[in-house]
Amino acid sequence: MFNRYKRGKMSYGIVGLGRFGYALASELAAMEADLLILDKNEEKVREIREYTENALVIKNLDKASLLETGIQNCDVAVVCIGEQMDTSILTTLNLVGMGIPRVIARATSSEHGEILEKLGAQVVYPEHDMAARLANRLEAANLPNFAQLSDRISISKLNISYEMEDETVAETDLKGRFGVNVIAIESSGVVYKDVDPDYEFKEGDIIFVIGDKDNIKELTEWIEDD
Repeated sequence: MFNRYKRGKMSYGIVGLGRFGYALASELAAMEADLLILDKNEEKVREIREYTENALVIKNLDKASLLETGIQNCDVAVVCIGEQMDTSILTTLNLVGMGIPRVIARATSSEHGEILEKLGAQVVYPEHDMAARLANRLEAANLPNFAQLSDRISISKLNISYEMEDETVAETDLKGRFGVNVIAIESSGVVYKDVDPDYEFKEGDIIFVIGDKDNIKELTEWIEDD
């Protein structure tokens, strides 16, 4: 039976070794997390033992079988089963019923996700999330010196436009015109983090702005057209 043994480490129980489950398990193992991994496929379990010795073959996912593995001792349980919706739902129900502090379940559709949420699980949509991240990265590649903080909010480093030279930060009013905030200014190689509204831009200055990625894109296009 599994028991937490890495003091100070979170323990994770992973059920299902499809592509999502295997990738998650290998990443957590690389972080030296305390892991218990369950799957019915002996070959997959044998492969994942490269990352952790706590990998078990489990033929049934009923409550009694799950309890025998010790998964109830984990801080977090992740149900990585997606295609077999009935198995996913039953497994999630059993894990939530064990009182595991946090149960996360993979969903393959909005209807599937709604059911899992009603059972008390935190729901993830790996395929959708992966597609969204890829789309954001592709969009970000079109912007210079771009860092994405969330799905919408980003920071970008931009050269000022000719029109901004000899104007103050307040006069350029990038917040009002483009919905972005200037959070730092680089001038003559020195970065000023406390932005003075009365600072007058000079040729060669660089601004660091934060805001919605679409607003930053609009500002970037305006600067490039100047």
